[in-house]
Amino acid sequence: MYNKKYREEYGQMVLACDGFNSWRKQFFPEYKGNRKKNRSASELDWNLIFGTLNDLREEIKDNFPWKVLHLDECEADDIIATLTMQTQEFGLHEPVMIISSDKDFIQLQKFNNVKQFSPATKKLVTDSNPRLYKWNHIFRGDSGDGVPNVLSPDHTFTDGLRQKPLGKKRIEKMINENMSDWNDEVKRNYQRNYKLINLKNIPKDIQSNIVDEISKSSCGDRSKLLNYFTVNKLKTLTENIGDF
Repeated sequence: MYNKKYREEYGQMVLACDGFNSWRKQFFPEYKGNRKKNRSASELDWNLIFGTLNDLREEIKDNFPWKVLHLDECEADDIIATLTMQTQEFGLHEPVMIISSDKDFIQLQKFNNVKQFSPATKKLVTDSNPRLYKWNHIFRGDSGDGVPNVLSPDHTFTDGLRQKPLGKKRIEKMINENMSDWNDEVKRNYQRNYKLINLKNIPKDIQSNIVDEISKSSCGDRSKLLNYFTVNKLKTLTENIGDF
């Protein structure tokens, strides 16, 4: 649906997938730490779920006319950000539509060729000041990813602690302060969040791998679609195969 809706204006669709052993987890062991804890407490068979998702990803990669990127140590965020930033290079300034509800990508809207659509709200994701949003995000951290605010220690979420309060006025004050005015712990926590949240800080080797992969990867063989739909009894997709 999204490919059909946006391909004329935005060109080729790329499916960005999370790889294994994220570099953020290596840098910050508590990264997304609660997710593993929650999965352990769940009655769902997560091995089956992840195995199924992996199989589905490979089936799409082999049978559909889209590029699918999946690299070790690399998250989907890294792929989307790197490909978006690559469009800023000389002569490449093509329009980009990010299909995601994740507000982390608002920081990429500092580029005037970038838009974002949320599948959750069915609306464009916008912010009047993407650069300020990024700095607020860095100071506040990201509880969903297990990244505490700059006043709180690494183990805040994994140990079930409460973050130290950090309101809007305090953030505004800190943004306008010189970093030398902060104590060593806050400086250190700020560097932690700056590394994890600012998409500009994706390691150079990861960025290079993404650029290499997109250049050499090919779309799946569209001639396989009919057989794939038939074998999997996807009647509705078979009837609309022209959309692909």
